[in-house]
Amino acid sequence: MKHATQLIDQVVAESLRVKSEFFQEHKDRIVQVAENIAHGLRNGNKVLFFGNGGSAADAQHLAAEFVGRFGPDRAPLAGISLSTDTSILTALSNDYGYEKVFSRQIEALGRPGDTAVAISTSGNSPNVIEAAAVARSKGLFTVGLTGETGGQLKDRVEVVFRVPSHRTPRIQETHLLLGHILCELVDRELFSQIYPAD
Repeated sequence: MKHATQLIDQVVAESLRVKSEFFQEHKDRIVQVAENIAHGLRNGNKVLFFGNGGSAADAQHLAAEFVGRFGPDRAPLAGISLSTDTSILTALSNDYGYEKVFSRQIEALGRPGDTAVAISTSGNSPNVIEAAAVARSKGLFTVGLTGETGGQLKDRVEVVFRVPSHRTPRIQETHLLLGHILCELVDRELFSQIYPAD
């Protein structure tokens, strides 16, 4: 049991270190992205989230924070996860191949001024890379969440957030905290009246 408690300490310490390094490096970029997203939402645009596996879960989670509420009650915001409609996913996989499951949806739903948030811990998921490239070509504001190398995704998006770790759990933990921070910054930008003055 002693080994198990040491492992807990080790995992927590590593997670905190990765997050601390990441947020110290990316503060200004996070603020910029939140302002861009808020500007798009204010003008009637939307945010499209997509990824595979745990990143698909993050996409779904963050879209729900926008459409529901993140903090105090407020008007719903236009957030869509592209990884949740099984009929669309299976049809596109069957008819066009799995690499097209997100890019085809971007073609259908994406409009200039929208934001596309591409999530891939490796940065090398073919369907995420293709969708990010299509989104950028259509005039969407493209944001990539990935791991320390950035993979191919870093060259397909306007803004990339590279978590300084090669371990998927640490990357995903940081992605989720980043997502929550973006949600709160967007909320405070659009609904400042419902937040107490700092």
